[in-house]
Amino acid sequence: MKGKLFLSLIVFSFVFGTAFFGFSTDATNLSFEQRFLDLDGKKDEGGSGAYSFDKAHTFIGFRVKHMGLIEVPGYFRDFTGTVNYDAKDVSKSTVEFTAKIASVDTGVATRNAHLQKPEFFDAEKYPDMTFKSTKIEKKGKQWMLTGNLTIRDVTKSVTFPFDIVGFVVGEKGTRMGITGETMINRRDFGVNYDSKLPNGTPSVSDEIKVTLQIEANMSAPQPTK
Repeated sequence: MKGKLFLSLIVFSFVFGTAFFGFSTDATNLSFEQRFLDLDGKKDEGGSGAYSFDKAHTFIGFRVKHMGLIEVPGYFRDFTGTVNYDAKDVSKSTVEFTAKIASVDTGVATRNAHLQKPEFFDAEKYPDMTFKSTKIEKKGKQWMLTGNLTIRDVTKSVTFPFDIVGFVVGEKGTRMGITGETMINRRDFGVNYDSKLPNGTPSVSDEIKVTLQIEANMSAPQPTK
Protein backbone atom coordinates (compact mmCIF):
# COMPACT_ATOMS: atom_id res chain seq x y z
CA MET A 1 0.00 0.00 0.00
CA LYS A 2 2.81 2.40 0.92
CA GLY A 3 4.57 1.58 -2.36
CA LYS A 4 1.46 2.43 -4.39
CA LEU A 5 1.03 5.71 -2.49
CA PHE A 6 4.66 6.70 -3.12
CA LEU A 7 4.32 5.88 -6.85
CA SER A 8 1.12 7.95 -7.03
CA LEU A 9 2.88 10.95 -5.47
CA ILE A 10 5.69 10.72 -8.04
CA VAL A 11 3.20 10.62 -10.94
CA PHE A 12 1.22 13.55 -9.47
CA SER A 13 4.38 15.62 -9.02
CA PHE A 14 5.43 15.04 -12.62
CA VAL A 15 1.99 15.87 -14.07
CA PHE A 16 1.58 18.96 -11.85
CA GLY A 17 5.03 20.25 -12.73
CA THR A 18 4.45 19.79 -16.45
CA ALA A 19 1.02 21.45 -16.48
CA PHE A 20 1.60 24.33 -14.08
CA PHE A 21 5.23 25.28 -14.27
CA GLY A 22 5.75 24.58 -17.95
CA PHE A 23 8.41 21.90 -17.46
CA SER A 24 8.93 20.01 -20.68
CA THR A 25 9.65 16.33 -21.03
CA ASP A 26 13.16 17.12 -22.28
CA ALA A 27 14.00 17.86 -18.64
CA THR A 28 13.93 14.11 -17.99
CA ASN A 29 17.16 13.87 -19.97
CA LEU A 30 18.90 16.18 -17.49
CA SER A 31 20.51 15.03 -14.29
CA PHE A 32 18.68 15.43 -10.99
CA GLU A 33 21.14 18.17 -10.00
CA GLN A 34 20.59 20.09 -13.25
CA ARG A 35 16.81 19.88 -12.97
CA PHE A 36 16.44 20.96 -9.38
CA LEU A 37 19.55 22.29 -7.72
CA ASP A 38 20.21 24.81 -10.51
CA LEU A 39 16.77 26.43 -10.21
CA ASP A 40 18.18 28.98 -7.75
CA GLY A 41 20.19 30.51 -10.61
CA LYS A 42 23.51 30.13 -8.85
CA LYS A 43 24.85 27.51 -11.24
CA ASP A 44 22.99 28.09 -14.49
CA GLU A 45 24.13 31.16 -16.41
CA GLY A 46 22.28 32.57 -19.38
CA GLY A 47 24.00 33.26 -22.66
CA SER A 48 23.80 36.46 -24.65
CA GLY A 49 20.89 36.91 -27.03
CA ALA A 50 17.26 37.95 -27.43
CA TYR A 51 14.88 36.62 -24.79
CA SER A 52 11.18 36.94 -25.60
CA PHE A 53 8.64 37.58 -22.83
CA ASP A 54 6.71 34.43 -21.88
CA LYS A 55 3.11 35.68 -21.67
CA ALA A 56 2.04 32.73 -19.54
CA HIS A 57 4.55 33.57 -16.81
CA THR A 58 5.03 37.34 -17.08
CA PHE A 59 3.12 40.12 -15.35
CA ILE A 60 3.14 43.79 -16.34
CA GLY A 61 1.13 45.14 -13.46
CA PHE A 62 0.29 48.07 -11.23
CA ARG A 63 -1.23 48.87 -7.86
CA VAL A 64 -3.15 52.01 -6.99
CA LYS A 65 -4.51 53.07 -3.60
CA HIS A 66 -8.29 53.36 -3.46
CA MET A 67 -9.87 55.97 -1.15
CA GLY A 68 -6.69 56.08 0.89
CA LEU A 69 -7.33 52.54 2.10
CA ILE A 70 -6.01 49.56 0.13
CA GLU A 71 -4.07 49.01 -3.08
CA VAL A 72 -6.11 47.67 -6.00
CA PRO A 73 -4.05 45.54 -8.42
CA GLY A 74 -4.28 45.45 -12.19
CA TYR A 75 -2.47 43.84 -15.11
CA PHE A 76 -2.10 44.17 -18.85
CA ARG A 77 -2.84 40.77 -20.35
CA ASP A 78 -1.84 41.43 -23.96
CA PHE A 79 1.79 42.41 -24.49
CA THR A 80 5.04 41.63 -26.27
CA GLY A 81 8.55 42.25 -25.03
CA THR A 82 12.20 41.42 -25.52
CA VAL A 83 15.28 41.37 -23.32
CA ASN A 84 18.45 41.67 -25.39
CA TYR A 85 20.82 40.25 -22.81
CA ASP A 86 24.58 40.73 -22.84
CA ALA A 87 26.06 38.05 -20.59
CA LYS A 88 29.54 39.60 -20.64
CA ASP A 89 28.35 43.11 -19.74
CA VAL A 90 24.83 43.39 -18.36
CA SER A 91 24.95 47.19 -18.70
CA LYS A 92 24.94 46.73 -22.49
CA SER A 93 21.64 44.84 -22.36
CA THR A 94 18.33 46.40 -23.41
CA VAL A 95 14.67 45.85 -22.54
CA GLU A 96 11.56 46.91 -24.40
CA PHE A 97 7.89 46.01 -24.35
CA THR A 98 4.47 47.08 -25.65
CA ALA A 99 1.22 46.49 -23.76
CA LYS A 100 -2.27 46.85 -25.19
CA ILE A 101 -4.33 49.25 -23.07
CA ALA A 102 -7.56 47.45 -23.98
CA SER A 103 -6.21 44.36 -22.20
CA VAL A 104 -6.15 46.03 -18.77
CA ASP A 105 -7.58 43.67 -16.18
CA THR A 106 -8.37 44.56 -12.56
CA GLY A 107 -10.74 41.66 -11.98
CA VAL A 108 -13.85 43.85 -12.33
CA ALA A 109 -15.34 44.28 -15.82
CA THR A 110 -16.96 47.67 -15.15
CA ARG A 111 -13.73 49.06 -13.74
CA ASN A 112 -11.75 47.72 -16.71
CA ALA A 113 -14.16 49.52 -19.05
CA HIS A 114 -13.87 52.74 -17.02
CA LEU A 115 -10.06 52.66 -17.22
CA GLN A 116 -10.26 52.61 -21.01
CA LYS A 117 -12.28 55.84 -21.15
CA PRO A 118 -10.74 59.27 -21.93
CA GLU A 119 -10.55 60.29 -18.26
CA PHE A 120 -8.08 57.46 -17.72
CA PHE A 121 -6.09 55.70 -20.47
CA ASP A 122 -8.29 56.63 -23.47
CA ALA A 123 -7.64 53.25 -25.08
CA GLU A 124 -9.36 54.08 -28.36
CA LYS A 125 -7.09 57.07 -29.02
CA TYR A 126 -3.95 55.69 -27.38
CA PRO A 127 -4.08 51.90 -27.75
CA ASP A 128 -0.52 51.12 -26.64
CA MET A 129 1.71 51.63 -23.64
CA THR A 130 5.39 51.25 -24.49
CA PHE A 131 8.73 51.09 -22.71
CA LYS A 132 12.21 51.20 -24.23
CA SER A 133 15.33 51.16 -22.08
CA THR A 134 17.98 53.85 -22.45
CA LYS A 135 20.47 52.81 -19.75
CA ILE A 136 21.30 49.93 -17.43
CA GLU A 137 23.73 50.52 -14.59
CA LYS A 138 24.67 49.13 -11.23
CA LYS A 139 24.53 51.30 -8.12
CA GLY A 140 26.16 49.45 -5.25
CA LYS A 141 24.64 45.98 -5.34
CA GLN A 142 21.46 47.10 -7.10
CA TRP A 143 20.89 47.07 -10.85
CA MET A 144 18.93 50.05 -12.22
CA LEU A 145 16.98 50.07 -15.49
CA THR A 146 16.15 53.48 -16.98
CA GLY A 147 13.99 53.94 -20.03
CA ASN A 148 11.27 55.87 -21.81
CA LEU A 149 7.73 54.97 -20.72
CA THR A 150 4.96 56.19 -23.02
CA ILE A 151 1.32 56.40 -21.90
CA ARG A 152 -1.36 58.43 -23.72
CA ASP A 153 1.37 59.57 -26.14
CA VAL A 154 3.28 61.20 -23.26
CA THR A 155 6.85 59.95 -22.81
CA LYS A 156 8.72 60.21 -19.51
CA SER A 157 11.97 58.71 -18.31
CA VAL A 158 11.47 56.23 -15.46
CA THR A 159 13.90 54.08 -13.49
CA PHE A 160 13.29 50.56 -12.19
CA PRO A 161 15.49 48.97 -9.54
CA PHE A 162 15.60 45.37 -10.80
CA ASP A 163 17.03 41.95 -10.06
CA ILE A 164 18.05 39.17 -12.40
CA VAL A 165 16.55 36.29 -10.44
CA GLY A 166 18.34 33.59 -12.38
CA PHE A 167 18.36 31.27 -15.36
CA VAL A 168 17.12 27.79 -16.16
CA VAL A 169 18.97 26.09 -19.01
CA GLY A 170 17.38 23.17 -20.85
CA GLU A 171 17.74 21.34 -24.11
CA LYS A 172 15.20 23.58 -25.85
CA GLY A 173 16.69 26.86 -24.67
CA THR A 174 17.23 29.17 -21.73
CA ARG A 175 14.69 30.84 -19.47
CA MET A 176 15.53 33.95 -17.45
CA GLY A 177 13.70 35.70 -14.62
CA ILE A 178 13.68 39.45 -13.92
CA THR A 179 11.77 41.41 -11.30
CA GLY A 180 11.45 45.18 -10.90
CA GLU A 181 9.26 47.78 -9.27
CA THR A 182 8.98 51.56 -9.32
CA MET A 183 6.55 54.42 -8.62
CA ILE A 184 5.16 56.86 -11.17
CA ASN A 185 2.70 59.75 -10.97
CA ARG A 186 -0.24 59.15 -13.29
CA ARG A 187 -0.75 62.87 -13.85
CA ASP A 188 2.70 63.08 -15.45
CA PHE A 189 1.20 61.01 -18.27
CA GLY A 190 -2.04 62.94 -18.63
CA VAL A 191 -4.18 60.56 -16.57
CA ASN A 192 -5.96 63.33 -14.69
CA TYR A 193 -9.08 61.64 -13.31
CA ASP A 194 -9.97 63.76 -10.27
CA SER A 195 -12.48 62.51 -7.72
CA LYS A 196 -12.25 63.14 -3.98
CA LEU A 197 -14.03 62.05 -0.84
CA PRO A 198 -15.75 64.75 1.28
CA ASN A 199 -12.61 64.93 3.46
CA GLY A 200 -10.44 65.65 0.42
CA THR A 201 -8.88 62.17 0.09
CA PRO A 202 -8.48 61.18 -3.59
CA SER A 203 -10.64 58.22 -4.59
CA VAL A 204 -7.74 57.14 -6.81
CA SER A 205 -4.21 58.06 -5.73
CA ASP A 206 -1.85 59.90 -8.06
CA GLU A 207 1.03 57.57 -7.18
CA ILE A 208 1.01 54.28 -9.07
CA LYS A 209 3.20 51.32 -8.18
CA VAL A 210 4.41 49.64 -11.40
CA THR A 211 5.54 46.02 -11.11
CA LEU A 212 7.39 43.86 -13.63
CA GLN A 213 7.63 40.10 -13.12
CA ILE A 214 9.23 38.79 -16.29
CA GLU A 215 10.10 35.33 -17.52
CA ALA A 216 11.70 35.39 -20.95
CA ASN A 217 12.87 32.59 -23.22
CA MET A 218 15.66 32.20 -25.74
CA SER A 219 15.50 29.13 -27.94
CA ALA A 220 18.52 26.88 -28.20
CA PRO A 221 20.54 27.25 -31.43
CA GLN A 222 19.40 24.85 -34.11
CA PRO A 223 22.05 22.28 -35.11
CA THR A 224 23.59 22.92 -38.49
CA LYS A 225 23.00 20.26 -41.11
